[in-house]
Parts: sequence; structure tokens; C-alpha cells
Amino acid sequence: MPAILWDGAMLRHLFLGLSRSDRAWALARRSAALRPVLRRFVAGETMDEGLTAAAGLRAGGIDATLDLLGEATESEDGARRAARGYVEVLNGIFHRGLRSHVSLKLSQIGLDLSEDLAAELLGLICRTAAAVGTFVRVDMEDSGRLPPALRVFERVLRFGVRNVGIVLQAYLLRTPEDLQRYIRQGVSIRLCKGAYAESPTVAYARKADVDAAYGRLAEQLLLYGHAPAIATHDERLIRRSREFAASRGLAKDRFEFQFLYGIRRDLQERLVADGYRVRVYVPFGTHWYPYFMRRLAERPANVVFIARHLIGA
Repeated sequence: MPAILWDGAMLRHLFLGLSRSDRAWALARRSAALRPVLRRFVAGETMDEGLTAAAGLRAGGIDATLDLLGEATESEDGARRAARGYVEVLNGIFHRGLRSHVSLKLSQIGLDLSEDLAAELLGLICRTAAAVGTFVRVDMEDSGRLPPALRVFERVLRFGVRNVGIVLQAYLLRTPEDLQRYIRQGVSIRLCKGAYAESPTVAYARKADVDAAYGRLAEQLLLYGHAPAIATHDERLIRRSREFAASRGLAKDRFEFQFLYGIRRDLQERLVADGYRVRVYVPFGTHWYPYFMRRLAERPANVVFIARHLIGA
């Protein structure tokens, strides 16, 4: 039988498709073999496990942003439960004395149901974060949710909330305009590449184009952004950002590099040793499956790691 050659694009579409499959999620939840591998990318299923992971990072000079996993909530009760969960996480951050932030997806707190509901709950979470002296990052999802997500985010800004920032995705064609608008407003921006399957009418399809866009946007963010976050594991893009910042005389503590939990810890430690600020996105919770599958879609090396573990190599 001829071998099937899987390229990066094929693997990406496969795992992004599986991330939306309820049947595959049910199978993954029952897989005992998958659990040890999952712990590389997800801190655990409980708040205590997430906070403990954040404390361990802080001991090594690395900060965390905690994400109580969940998205596409289908009821108002579910959205309000998610918001209460974030309030508990923020209280846990305070009681443990951590320098952690929180990150959330607006679809988790009701975006698909009502922009009013999502704005109400985002405002509640931001007020709680302000009370304990920390910050909320609004994650981005697929491009179909982007316009309502930005409307909710901007509504909260108009209410006077300032301890909230946004994530922008370099592969979207509209991002340069969004980046400039939020820079002018003094909003903290986390720049990532993007992890959803998108049409070429709204996003770059070629990796080289995404990388080029990321490099251009990162330089604008470093020059003009407020508390910019350069979120990538691509060592070439990190080197480019470092060299650009040094060439413009930007202080190392003016920005931070951000990573996903379980990926490139060696590089994180090198950056800390070189005097840079580093923050790791620490996901936890029972709704780990879609997040986990997107991590597999992003990097074929993650698939190889998991395959080797499952076969005992």
C-alpha cells in the first residue's frame, strides 16, 4: 500500500476539523492513554492545578496568564457560571500572591447569545480583576466572531475599564488596521499568529506570508504599543523582535514575550536569563479538548511528541 504523505497544511486542517467534533471529544475524554500527554499542554482540570502551575512558573521568574478553558457557551446559565469561575480564579490569584493575569474567550461568557450579556460579564470580570490588582486579556476566536467580539471589547472600554487588553492575530488581513486603532487608544495588545482555519479572503494562507505579517506588526507594536506582548514560539521572529528593540533603544522591560504552556521552556528560560519579561499562557479546566486539538494543528512536532508517548518510544 503506498504511503500517505501528510504535509503541515493537511495536518492543520485535520486537527482543526477534529477540534469541532463532539464524537472525537467524547472519545478523547475516555482515553486514559491521552491524559499524561495532555498534561504537557494543559495544567490540569481544576483551579488549584492552574494556580499551582502559575506559582511554579513564578518561582522561575516567569509570569502567567490563566485561562479557565471554555468556549461557545450555549446558555445564559453557562455563561454566568463561566464568569463566576473567573471571579474565583482572580480571588485565587490574590490569595496566593501571584502576579498572574487571566485570559478569556468572549464566546465562553455569552457572545454567541447576546453582546449585552458578554459585555455585562466581561465588565464584572474586569472590575474583579481591578479590585485584586490584575489584568484581563480578551482572546480572539475565529474571524466570524471577530466583529461582535470587538464591539463588546470596545463597549467595555467606553465604560472606562482600563485593565483589559486584546489579542490580535497576524494572519488576518484586517489586523494592521485593528492594531493601529488600538495603539492609538492605548490598549495593551497581545500579537499572535492565529490558530483557526480561515478563508484566504480574510487571512493569509501561506506560512511565509503570516511570518512576514507578524514581523511587520511586531515592530509597530514594539515602537508604539502600550505594554506590548510578543506571543510566538518562532525563534526567528523572537530574534527579529529582540534585534529591532535593541536597535531602537527600547528597554527590555517595556514589552514581554509570551508562550503557551508546555512549549519551548528552554527558550523561555534563556529569555529570562537575558533580562526579558516572559509570560506563559496557562490553560486549565475540563473543557480542554478544542484547545488541545488546536495546539496539535499549529505544530506537527506536537503530533510527533504525542505519537511517541502513546507507542512508548
